[in-house]
Amino acid sequence: MYKIKTFNQISVKGLERFSRDKYEVSSDIGHPDAVLLRSHKLHNEVLPDSVLAVARAGAGVNNVPVEDYSKKGIVVFNTPGANANAVKELVLAGLLLGSRGIKSGIDHVTTLHDVHDAGELHKTLETQKKQFAGNELKGKTLGIIGLGAIGSLVADMALALGMNVVGFDPALSIEAAWRLSSDVQKAENMHALLARCDYVSLHVPAIKPTHHMINQEALAQAKPGMVLVNFARESIVDPQAIVNALDNGKLRGYVCDFPEPVFYGRSDVIAMPHIGASTAEAEENCAIMAAKQIMDFLENGNIKNSVNFPEVSMARCEGQRIIFANENVPKVLGSVLSVLADHNVNVLDMMNKSRGDLAYNILDVEQMENGHVIEAIGNIEHVTTVRLIG
Repeated sequence: MYKIKTFNQISVKGLERFSRDKYEVSSDIGHPDAVLLRSHKLHNEVLPDSVLAVARAGAGVNNVPVEDYSKKGIVVFNTPGANANAVKELVLAGLLLGSRGIKSGIDHVTTLHDVHDAGELHKTLETQKKQFAGNELKGKTLGIIGLGAIGSLVADMALALGMNVVGFDPALSIEAAWRLSSDVQKAENMHALLARCDYVSLHVPAIKPTHHMINQEALAQAKPGMVLVNFARESIVDPQAIVNALDNGKLRGYVCDFPEPVFYGRSDVIAMPHIGASTAEAEENCAIMAAKQIMDFLENGNIKNSVNFPEVSMARCEGQRIIFANENVPKVLGSVLSVLADHNVNVLDMMNKSRGDLAYNILDVEQMENGHVIEAIGNIEHVTTVRLIG
């Protein structure tokens, strides 16, 4: 029976995917085969050697020490796209809040609690509403930095609203490119995008190359009066650079999901408490996707949506399945095949893929009688993990 340790409150819809005859799922398991979590930080957690995989029910994995786990052969999964619609809808709210005097108007109404005559209240508001006038989104230009699962949905939404859309993504995958509308104009670089857009929405991951990518230098290139929307990650922007750009008029407003102390008291900043993916539907979708990925990995060795291992999927043959991970250096696969040949084990099908410094292998073999084969593979230099399924 496989054992799954959970952190955080995982949606029941996801947990129900684990059949009780094959899986034990609990937040209190001593030697789990896999870990399922949302926002819990694992950097200070000591995982037992039994852990083969970690799945985060969400897109970002900055709460997971991916590099350390890679060295141990632990596959780290995320759930890209599962919460994309939730974030897209909040981006729409952010664009509207950044273009109209919605929040300031609502705040103003709450200050009129001492006006008790309805007629007087309506007359007062009629004379004051001009100060909350804004702009329509239709006809304006939206720049999207990062055109993955969320960015492409935001692009479609903006086009449907009658906006012009300009996109930039230096790491655009073939799959993402196929999803993207042909009406999205391509910017040569980020600075060119910032210079021509009325609104810019950020949708890149929190990794070293994106840290403070929106800084003083980048904002100096922005079209004066631009509104910046950030529902990606807080580390992508330099907060002080945002404040400076607001003060000098480069930015008209900043709408984000990540409050910072330097934003307190500013009417030109609308900061939400990291609620981009906080919908019941998104939490369910993420949990279901994470559960499916864990099950397919544990039961079949297949890998989909891993942030550190290559994507590998192979249909099952008769017999047994050997999966192993190794450092991506020459002769490892050959050494494994030699072990199988020495033990008269016939290979029915196999797949080998690499990603950076890591390689991953699936081998379907005829039924083995010799129990020393897996041990011998595990002793091969550069092999980090090995497992027999079936």
